[in-house]
Amino acid sequence: MNAPAQPTRRPCVALSTSSAYPESTASGFELAGRLGYDAVEVMVGIDPVASDVDAVQKLRDFHQVPVVSVHAPTLLVTQRTWGSDAWEKLERSARAAAQLGADVVVVHPPFRWQRSYASQFEAGIRRLNEETGVLFCVENMYPWRTPRGGEFKAYMPGWDPTELDYEHLTLDLSHASTARVQSLDLAKAWGDRLRHVHLTDGSGSFKDEHLKPGYGDQRAAELLEHLRTTGYQGHVVLEVNSRSSGSRAQRELDLAESLAFTRVHLGQS
Repeated sequence: MNAPAQPTRRPCVALSTSSAYPESTASGFELAGRLGYDAVEVMVGIDPVASDVDAVQKLRDFHQVPVVSVHAPTLLVTQRTWGSDAWEKLERSARAAAQLGADVVVVHPPFRWQRSYASQFEAGIRRLNEETGVLFCVENMYPWRTPRGGEFKAYMPGWDPTELDYEHLTLDLSHASTARVQSLDLAKAWGDRLRHVHLTDGSGSFKDEHLKPGYGDQRAAELLEHLRTTGYQGHVVLEVNSRSSGSRAQRELDLAESLAFTRVHLGQS
């Protein structure tokens, strides 16, 4: 007798707390709960509260909004958050994820000046995946470019994780746009390694824009439909730059629009 088919879990649609910036992590939880997002991704280092795991846990419990992922403090602007030891940052991120009930840690590849860390990065990420019970999902980045077209190789072993030995990957549409590649092509190339999505958009600028999905060149609707038709069961996290919204009211409208766009194209409306 055949075993009964297991139900397919629909992708969770979460809001990154960075999408509330310049408002606080607390605002990210409040907006996610009120607008109807399923959950939150915590960007560690966006403000002092975000690096205080006990405080984040209180926000989670107060707003009754789950945390599904933790973005490790591996950005240029968070190099001193949780100290300067890169591996300790990742280990603390795993402990934070466990405390908050999250199953994903998002991590950027090392900067080229982090030579020792970079030389051990692929093996170290594999070790953390084995030892922590958390999925360390390495994010695609981009070559740093100048307005005049020059490039600087900022990341080691590289900004594109496609050919590197990572088990789990995060796809960021804005980063793909800045790199002048198509997110849908990356998703197809990565297959089952794609475990986490930062849904946003870009116009191909040398800047990392994080536009609302559907407002750039990344065919975000097609990407979401690809996730739906291929049975993707990871998280889809709205990570957009709402600083240009100009007001709380407009920020709410922009984040509500992004949520509606995502649900429609994932077939959840």
